[in-house]
Amino acid sequence: AASRSITVVSWMPADMRLLRYAFDEAVSSLWRGRRSSLLSTATIAIALFVLGAFLVVTSNLERLAEEWSGAAEMSVYLADDISADSRASLEQTLGTDSAVVRVDFVDKDAALARFKQTFPDLAETLSAMEQNPLPASLDVRLRSTAAAQASIDALVERMRTTPGVTDVRYDKDWLDRLLRGVRLLRIIGLSLGGAMILAAALTITNVVRLALNARRDELDIMHLVGAPQSFVRGPFVMEGALHGGVGAVIALAV
Repeated sequence: AASRSITVVSWMPADMRLLRYAFDEAVSSLWRGRRSSLLSTATIAIALFVLGAFLVVTSNLERLAEEWSGAAEMSVYLADDISADSRASLEQTLGTDSAVVRVDFVDKDAALARFKQTFPDLAETLSAMEQNPLPASLDVRLRSTAAAQASIDALVERMRTTPGVTDVRYDKDWLDRLLRGVRLLRIIGLSLGGAMILAAALTITNVVRLALNARRDELDIMHLVGAPQSFVRGPFVMEGALHGGVGAVIALAV
């Protein structure tokens, strides 16, 4: 087989002859052991697919969280008995803060209308109540720069202790939880993908070792006649490369 391959490609440059010979021998070896070759290729494809899928999902979640962070808002819920002067003073305090872009007042009726629009299935429940249970609020649009973050955190804590304020909800709280979950998901994906890639590498090693043992006599003869190491080892290197390449193409296609 080696003689025929070298004879057919004798007109090619030496490097091309080596690649052609290695490729032909590797394809022949893969076909002879097609069952074990199919197993190792499938293992590689599954390992790379799992790793790639986790990376794609976590990357998109991180990008989505960054976009949401850029549009972060703070909701300051007001007590029902807060006076107009206190509310105006609170709006002025928020409006003059360097971390604030815009402040919008949402009264109780507007809050009820927004709730019904957002949760139409629960609208009848609120309509059956004698009084509107939703509080008025100040919707505060914040700057998304990293420099403003310290000021935002201080502002949130200050608002929570301000008289007339019943609660403060800040988007960053759940965004931080989302980012922590994304990081945990990425660690799990990398660990699982790494373990599967290790299993795939061991599978390829065993398949190539079996092919090496099956051709031991032929390789001994090639050594005796002075065949270059590149012609002896090249087919096995090419065989491993084909395993990985085909598995990667399948994973990318999926």
